[in-house]
Amino acid sequence: MFTGNEEQKKKYLGRLMEEPLMCAYCVTEPGAGSNVNGVQLKAERKGDEYVLNGQKMWITNGGVANWYFVLARTHPDPKAKASEAFTAFIVDRDTPGLEPGRKEWNMGQRASDNRGITFQDVVVPKENVLTGEGAGFKIAMLAFDKTRPPTAAQAVGLAQRALDEATKYSLERKTMGKPIAQHQAVAFMLAEMAMGIEASRVLTYKSALETDLGERNTFLASIAKEMASVVANKAATDAVQIFGGNGYNSEYPVEKLMRDAKVYQIYEGTSQIQRIIIARELINMMKSGSY
Repeated sequence: MFTGNEEQKKKYLGRLMEEPLMCAYCVTEPGAGSNVNGVQLKAERKGDEYVLNGQKMWITNGGVANWYFVLARTHPDPKAKASEAFTAFIVDRDTPGLEPGRKEWNMGQRASDNRGITFQDVVVPKENVLTGEGAGFKIAMLAFDKTRPPTAAQAVGLAQRALDEATKYSLERKTMGKPIAQHQAVAFMLAEMAMGIEASRVLTYKSALETDLGERNTFLASIAKEMASVVANKAATDAVQIFGGNGYNSEYPVEKLMRDAKVYQIYEGTSQIQRIIIARELINMMKSGSY
């Protein structure tokens, strides 16, 4: 909603302040994830309204949201440039024709309400267009710059929990007459976890600071998100290893951390997409002399 006008902000953000309501970000589709340009949900203008038809998938808060940010294709030419092809809409949950699917049972983060959303002749007034027709792709990309630092923060938190649990366990579990934390093989794993977590935390803070200062943070947002997701996955995996057989059992907390960690390398842009962005931004900055 950072691109919304004052009336939109008052109407939709005001709701979230007055009641414990949720919203959802509808971009991903069954055939379009990292390739946002592949979005097929169509919005056809009819007078002062738009009619939306299509499907979204893997939408967090999909079944509990009060309203949705929806990216739809409005340009009639399927080969139109992404910068012109898409429009962003605010769509109320109770709009006729909008139907959330079943809650998905995922590998991890099962408390997250994750669903597909079907749009069948969903009518949206032109007042609910964000910025203007054709501005949707730019808005979606700007949104990622703002959401990737919080995603990195989540991953850092998970990694820290993995380190906390592994350290505590390694001080209690004994082999060969001493706590396993005193065995160099285990101690080095703990040290590497701590190193990665502290580095990821600093990157996360730095990328968030750029947002607070109103600066473009695409480069650091992707670095922070990717670094933190890699560290979270390694920390969770190493924690399971330190727990040994117990780590593979659901009676202990680290197997859940391992399952929960994986999605950080997938949502908000996959690890591969982050590397594309980082490389592109780096090259552009080097060419311009701003790096």
